[in-house]
Amino acid sequence: MSVPVFYSSQMVANSGSYSPSASKPEQVIQSWQLLGIPMQVTVPRPVSRDQLVRAHLASYVDGVLDCRLANGFGNRSAQVAASLPYTCGAMLDACWAALENGIGAVAPCSGFHHAGYGFGGGFCTFNGLMVAAQDVLTKNAAHKIGILDLDMHWGNGTQDIIDKLGLVSQVPHYSQHHRAEEAERFLSGLAQQITQQFGDCDLLIYQAGADSHIHDPLGGYLCTAQMHRRDPLL
Repeated sequence: MSVPVFYSSQMVANSGSYSPSASKPEQVIQSWQLLGIPMQVTVPRPVSRDQLVRAHLASYVDGVLDCRLANGFGNRSAQVAASLPYTCGAMLDACWAALENGIGAVAPCSGFHHAGYGFGGGFCTFNGLMVAAQDVLTKNAAHKIGILDLDMHWGNGTQDIIDKLGLVSQVPHYSQHHRAEEAERFLSGLAQQITQQFGDCDLLIYQAGADSHIHDPLGGYLCTAQMHRRDPLL
C-alpha cells in the first residue's frame, strides 16, 4: 500500500533564520523518493483564517498572515506567511485521510508545538496539530483526539491551546523531555504509555521530532538505532 503523503512546494519557505524547518518538507520528500518509499503524494488544501482561529487568537492570526506581527522565526516574512496555511493544511488533510483509511497518513512538516493560542516562538508560528484537532472535533468526526509529541522539546504551545480552550478531556497530550541515560527506559515503556493514554482516542496525531536524535544540534537523546526502534512502536 502506498502511504498517503500531503505535500506541495507551497509548504516550503526561506525562513531567514537559523532553523531549517521551513525548508524541510522539500528535503524530506526528496529523501523518501530516493529511498524508493511507495507514496501517494497529494497537494494539501490550505486552511482558512476561520480554521486557524479555531485554535488561535484572531488578532494573532490576522497579524501574522498580514505580516504585521512576527512569526515563530522572529520576522515578518511574507514567504513564511504564505506557506503557513499549507503546512497546517497538510496536517489537517493527513488527519482526514487517516480517519478515512483507518491506517494513517503523513504530513512532512514541522514547526507546530511551540505555537500557543496567541503567540509563536521556537520556530513555530501556528499550531497545525491543534488546528487539525479542532477542525475534526468541530465537525464531530471524532470525539477524542490524542497528540503524541516525541520531539526533543516540551510542546508548551500545544498545552497552552488545550488549556485555553478547555480541551483537556477531548485532546490528551503527551510531550516530555528526556535525557540520553533515560532512552532505553523510555523506549521500553512507550507502547504501554500509548495504550494507556490514547487507547480510547478516535485519532492519534503523532509529531515525530527528528531533533530527538542525539547528534541533532538542538539536543537529542536517542541514537540512530533507537530512533529506528521508536516509530514502529506506534
